[in-house]
Amino acid sequence: MKHFIIFAAFLFLLTGCSNELAFKDQSFQKKTTLPCRQNCASISVKIPVANAVPIVADSINKKVFSVMKEIVYFGEKPYTSTDYNGLLTSFIDSYEKLQKEFPNETFGWEAKINGSIKYQSENILNIEINHYTYTGGAHGYQGLRSLLFDLTTGKSIPNEDLFHDKSTFMAFAEKKFRAKYKIPANKSINATGLMFEDEKFNLPQNIFYTDKGLLLYYNSYEAASYADGPKELLLPYNEVNDYLAVK
Repeated sequence: MKHFIIFAAFLFLLTGCSNELAFKDQSFQKKTTLPCRQNCASISVKIPVANAVPIVADSINKKVFSVMKEIVYFGEKPYTSTDYNGLLTSFIDSYEKLQKEFPNETFGWEAKINGSIKYQSENILNIEINHYTYTGGAHGYQGLRSLLFDLTTGKSIPNEDLFHDKSTFMAFAEKKFRAKYKIPANKSINATGLMFEDEKFNLPQNIFYTDKGLLLYYNSYEAASYADGPKELLLPYNEVNDYLAVK
């Protein structure tokens, strides 16, 4: 009987652990095989991979990978790769094909992507993807992507579902944004040199949950020129909780 109780306790502990979502960082690297002295094409990826809860983990991992395919590609369409190694190979293959077509050109491609857990609560998971890519031109592109997930299902949460009333929150956020960047209330949102589309304030494509509050993050070109860099607005939770449908 004693042995049975010990075994049952062990089984319960094992089952409990398996129901807790866990993450493990995985890294991938690849370089060109073509001869080069400098600016050798390379790509590196570090990404948190979910496990331990199959359905939830699978949903999260698939979404993260699909976003990676949006970031790492060259041409008109994302690569058809089905895993990270294949994705890196496709990127390097695109470079080598172009280099062989234009052997006298001296250029090197680069991609660096680092994913991390930005925020995690009982209900919400926020993965941040910090990415830099260069495939020619005057400069590369650096940006941040925010991926929000419902931890009970693993499904991604679109920005539209974050708020009880998006338009009401936008009005609140615009006042805070204007105050931070010293934009007069009676003038266009672009009066000080910003580049909002149609001269109307809008929420960014990427919204982060952080320990300090809700972060509205505008990547370069979303609200300002590349030279002016990204714009951001941190709103403490005590100011935005009433607007949030997802907490």
